[in-house]
Amino acid sequence: MSRRTWLLPLLLLLAGVALAAQQPAGALPSVTVDFGKSPSGPALSSSLQAMLLLTVLSLAPTILMTATSFTRIVVVMHFLRQGLGTQQTPSNQVLISLSLVLTFFIMAPTAREINTTVLQPLQRNELTTDQALDRTAAPMKVFMLRHTRKKDLALFLRIAKAPAPKTKADVPMECLLPAFLISELKTAFEIGFMIFLPFLVLDMVVASILLSMGMMMLPPVVISLPFKVLLFVLVDGWYLIVGSLVKGYTG
Repeated sequence: MSRRTWLLPLLLLLAGVALAAQQPAGALPSVTVDFGKSPSGPALSSSLQAMLLLTVLSLAPTILMTATSFTRIVVVMHFLRQGLGTQQTPSNQVLISLSLVLTFFIMAPTAREINTTVLQPLQRNELTTDQALDRTAAPMKVFMLRHTRKKDLALFLRIAKAPAPKTKADVPMECLLPAFLISELKTAFEIGFMIFLPFLVLDMVVASILLSMGMMMLPPVVISLPFKVLLFVLVDGWYLIVGSLVKGYTG
């Protein structure tokens, strides 16, 4: 695919050179690019569709972090690791992989809707590019508005001096994205506090016991770590945390 992408500018350049050689002296050459046709208007050629796909893939990390549940999940996972005090266990790769898997699971209904209403009609040349973008934004707006605080959205609408939207479709995406992101961060920090609290109490209990025994030179973290891991395993922590995160979106 990438090979076809870099071949397209080269072919256009060669076509321009060939046309210039055939033109009379003093005449300006012209190059026509055919996008094809669809029932609704011009369609993109396969090469330009490949370039569009590569553009979307290059923006995929940004879209993943700003328009999906990934941000909340990965922040909560890092809070959990800090609360346990296990340093690099689980590793960043494991936490990010788990966050990605959960994000794909949560976003699956939205992805299926986009596939049915946008991708399949676009492959059949039943939609123009503008129509495809509008239809893609609609289910994403529904998902983000469901988990965005009205206070945060009003903040960015006020900063942008945008009129109050009458319907969900009228909400500008440039205001919805930052509002959704800070709402997700607030929720993630609230969950992180609830995760930290029992581990903090356990650390304080262990520190008090060590202090009463006169073992002030022994770091409390070294003693409390196995007890925190044991507590997390006994309450089936992964089940509780992952279940709460997923139900927060699907429930």
